[in-house]
Order: sequence, then structure tokens, then C-alpha cells
Amino acid sequence: MAISNRDGPMVLSTGNKSEMAVGYATLYGDMCGGFAVLKDVYKTQVFALARWRNEYRPSGGLGPSGPVMPEQVIVKPPSAELKPNQTDQDSLPPYEILDGILRGLIEGHGTTGDYDAVEVARVWRMLDRAEYKRRQSPPGVKITPCSFGRERRMPIVNRFGPVALS
Repeated sequence: MAISNRDGPMVLSTGNKSEMAVGYATLYGDMCGGFAVLKDVYKTQVFALARWRNEYRPSGGLGPSGPVMPEQVIVKPPSAELKPNQTDQDSLPPYEILDGILRGLIEGHGTTGDYDAVEVARVWRMLDRAEYKRRQSPPGVKITPCSFGRERRMPIVNRFGPVALS
């Protein structure tokens, strides 16, 4: 931010839709910045995009040819790294499952298919409780039918809580 303030380039925040959804994006960490390039991109999509870019360089694309994202970064278990040996899956379902549940809750308007009902309810609570953080996030790219912000805003006061799934 100091470089941005001094020289003018915008800081890009790195929090993705999965992390933003459940409150795992930190306000002064991966949410810090002026534009959120991954705000509407699920964690599993982030890894798929990194692998794609390592294999292809679009015509006219900037940057070097060949891999630009170290494979060890892609295969390393995701972690907020707030304590030693911590991984996100210590307290979250695997991202393949989490992203499926989130797609159902956010873009599918509550349709969660064959996912475990207890797990769905837990993720839904996390989704609603993280609304206050999302309100503080920078604007970002919209790629899904329902992004955070204008299309999905939930109350953050008056003891608002998630409604029961039917």
C-alpha cells in the first residue's frame, strides 16, 4: 500500500470467492487492495486457472512463456498460515465439496443436491456470518450469475440469521 500511495499503481487483493464466502479472506491480508481480481472466482477455479496458465500463454499475453506459477504453490494444501501446520481443511470441507455447496447456496439459490445436510447448514452459517467482511471488500470482477455485492447482500444487524433449508 505504501508503494501504491507513493507511486500510484493499484494494489490487487487476492481473496477468492470461496474464502470470501466463509470468512477466510482476511481484512488486512488477502482483502487488502483497490480491486479484487478473484472476488468471483472459486478456489478450485483459481487452481485450474493457474494450471491452465502454466500450460498456455495466450496470444498477446504478457509475462514469460512456460510455467509462471510454481507447481509447489498449486499442490500445497491451502492454509491461512496463522499457526504452524494449519490447513484450511482442518475446519472446512475439501474445496471441491465446499465450492459445490457454495455454488448451490449462492448461484443455485439454496439448492444443495446430495451434500450432507449438516455440512450444508454449517457452510450456510459461515456464509451469512461473513457478510460484514464482504461489505468491506474492494470491487471486483463479476463472472458468475450471482456475485457478492449488489446481487447478494444480507443484513448484518438486528440478529439476522440464516433461514432453515426446506
